[in-house]
Parts: sequence; structure tokens; C-alpha cells
Amino acid sequence: MLIVFSGLPGSGKTTIARTLAPHLGATYLRIDSIEQGLRDAGLAEVGKAGYQIALQLAEANLALGNPVLADCVNPVAESRQAWSDLAQRLGVLLLDVEVICSDPREHRRRVETRQVDVPGLQAPSWQSVLDHDYQAWASAPLRLDSASLSPQQAVALILARLPVRS
Repeated sequence: MLIVFSGLPGSGKTTIARTLAPHLGATYLRIDSIEQGLRDAGLAEVGKAGYQIALQLAEANLALGNPVLADCVNPVAESRQAWSDLAQRLGVLLLDVEVICSDPREHRRRVETRQVDVPGLQAPSWQSVLDHDYQAWASAPLRLDSASLSPQQAVALILARLPVRS
């Protein structure tokens, strides 16, 4: 099972993904951590590299039968398709989860007051979030609004979408 969390910075995807991971005993892959590791290793421009590494780590874990949660902005069709292709190639369930925060004031507050928990990671500005190229989805993901759902409520909705595990 592959669950891919997508959404703009500050939308709540990391909070929800971290709340869900223990329920599934899942491998948690955070693109921010991978990309910062690449920067720390001397790469000034990480581009697609963080996503490529996450896809490889996801594949290795899925091949072992481990559920995987990917936490990423996932802003473009190309990255979304790569996750879909991986799930299809391995014959595993893919659940795309888009996390939004429909309250602009709350979203801005989160972005501007967030505590960075990845050493060295530069927090985005509110303007960079507004300017982010985030393409519309070709097919509808499970959309969760963190302005109206607690992380626990969001997790309950996700778990309800998954097949019963034996």
C-alpha cells in the first residue's frame, strides 16, 4: 500500500501523515528531509532528485511488503504520475491524499509560525506558498481540509478508505 500526501506547505499534510504512520506501521518518507540531505551533501539545486530518491526508497519498502507514506508537495502531473506508475508496476494500492487548508488566514498563520523540524531546512515564506506552481489534479484524490478536520478525523477518513488488513 502506497499513500501519497500532497499539498502546499503549511496545509497540514505532515501532521496528518505522522499521525497516520503508526496506525499502519508504515515507512514514512518525507521529501523535505531527503532534499535537505541532498543540500547538506553539497547539491545546491535538488530539482527532481529528492522525488527520485523517495521513489526508489518507496519501491524497496513496498517490495518487502511494507506500507509506505510519502509526504510531499507533489505539485505537478509528472510527480503524481511517477507515484502512480510505481504502484501499478508493483501491484500495490495507491491512495492519493491531497491536504488543503481552506482558511487563508489559518494557512498563512501556519506558514509564518511553523517550527522547522528538519535541521537546515529553510521554511517557505507565505509569498512563496502563494506563488507555488501547483497544478490541478487530472483525477480527484481524497481531499482533506485541515481547516475543518483534526488530524485524528483526517486519519479516520483515510483508514475508512483502506481495505481491511488481516
